[in-house]
Amino acid sequence: MFVNARRSGDALSAYPGGTAPADLDEAYAIQDMALEIWNRPVGGWKVGKINPPADDALGANRLAGPIFSDTIVVAQHEPVPMPVFKQGFAAAEAEFMLRLAPPAPDAPVPQSNEEAMAWIDEVRIGIEIASSPYPGINRDGPCVTVSDHGNNAGLVLGAPVGRGLWDDLSTIEATLEINGESVGRATTATMLDGPFGAVRFLLGNLAGRGIAPAAGWWVSSGAITGVHEVAPGDAVVARFSGVGDLAATIAR
Repeated sequence: MFVNARRSGDALSAYPGGTAPADLDEAYAIQDMALEIWNRPVGGWKVGKINPPADDALGANRLAGPIFSDTIVVAQHEPVPMPVFKQGFAAAEAEFMLRLAPPAPDAPVPQSNEEAMAWIDEVRIGIEIASSPYPGINRDGPCVTVSDHGNNAGLVLGAPVGRGLWDDLSTIEATLEINGESVGRATTATMLDGPFGAVRFLLGNLAGRGIAPAAGWWVSSGAITGVHEVAPGDAVVARFSGVGDLAATIAR
């Protein structure tokens, strides 16, 4: 039902089947089934935070979801149109995007941020568009979020971040604006163990699900300034101090 709703663009007034997954294992099983039904190329994975007290209850402080290749776009001089699900949930998030480059086919999951850097060949600024045909996806908790593709609908990739700044991403301030108004300003210092920690989490998550990481996959590493709801017609701008800006228009 989630896949059909995403294909058609129709909203879901209630959770499919009526019963939400009780834990993350059930939620990822649903996500994996959806990927099998789609048989659609994956271009990356979003990583999001699981807030207290749900993190203790579920045994994880992050979650993951697939990003399809045809929903990843590069920022242009003009705002990029990014579609969302009408009458569903939609939000925009300023994030760092990290591109995977596995160091070897059998490389072990990194155990530190320093080891995780060896898995990355490019970092960019970006915007994640979070959207679902089910309007209650965030309200109903992390398991529901995971079960519908991690609540992702696309990425906008901005300017590259120089390699010399990778050790100090927390010094780059991000600001998100919606319709010309600043709705959030922060750095990755507020994000658990940062973007490379998100990579470590994702690689462990994929390994546990039997999914081999692929070179070129983008990791949307988590909202820096928070999750900010948007609607069709909204103008979104993400500014990263000393690196650049990028813009998107929420499409119908």
